Amino acid sequence: MTTPCIICCAITGSLPRKEDNPAVPITIEEQIESTHEAFEAGASMVHAHVRNDDQTPSSDPEKFARLKEGVEKHCPGMIIQLSTGGRSGAGTARGGMLPLAPDMASLSVGSNNFPTRVYENPPDLVDWLASEMRTHLVTPEVEAFDLSHILNAIRMHEAGILPGKLYVQFVMGVKNAMPADKAVFDFYVQTMKDRAPDAQWCAAGIGPNQLVLNEWSIAAGGHTRTGLEDNIRLDRNTLAPSNAALVTRAAALCEKYERPVATWQQARDILGVPLRGAA
Repeated sequence: MTTPCIICCAITGSLPRKEDNPAVPITIEEQIESTHEAFEAGASMVHAHVRNDDQTPSSDPEKFARLKEGVEKHCPGMIIQLSTGGRSGAGTARGGMLPLAPDMASLSVGSNNFPTRVYENPPDLVDWLASEMRTHLVTPEVEAFDLSHILNAIRMHEAGILPGKLYVQFVMGVKNAMPADKAVFDFYVQTMKDRAPDAQWCAAGIGPNQLVLNEWSIAAGGHTRTGLEDNIRLDRNTLAPSNAALVTRAAALCEKYERPVATWQQARDILGVPLRGAA
């Protein structure tokens, strides 16, 4: 198997705090530095949230703008994916950064249960976010927490609602949502092959499931996500010292399965995401 594997690093998220792991980057400066380390370790894509000074999640477009500018400067060519997730804001505020025209943005196309609440993604909001992505030439990464989300993403892409090349990420291991189940994972992969053979897919596992999903996805020929947003440990007794350490672990699995780690150029070619301003 020679298809290069895209490693996405989800550097911060909305939940992990310094008290959980001091390596979690909170300030824009910390996030830029952590992304640069992950980029050098092999990540060709960064999935980014922003935080307030008190570590609470934010959807402030100005913060996203400073982060985007810093990553573009220090990680030239890296795919920048900004989050439109529901923990950082409500309603259309979730898409307030899309006019910045990042390379990609996350998009949840259906609702589901989270550990203590319902993650609401009503159809009108999903359609609005997708419309903003079309307007600003942003390629969505569909975050699928359920089979219905995968099927809805395929339908929306076929209808022209989702711009760019279809890219679906299976998120497994969230409490009250889809567990990390190998039979389900295999079914997801086959569903993508059968129903969207030209699409690309990725997988992300939460907590201790991160390493499990890294291995399943790399072995099956997909792409993978790692980073301190989803998991703050190397093992039960050891905190991850950095995002780069988690990227290095994923890269080692690529070597195990004879998958080259995708360069940023290869990642952009695979996903059809051009470098902004390139001739």
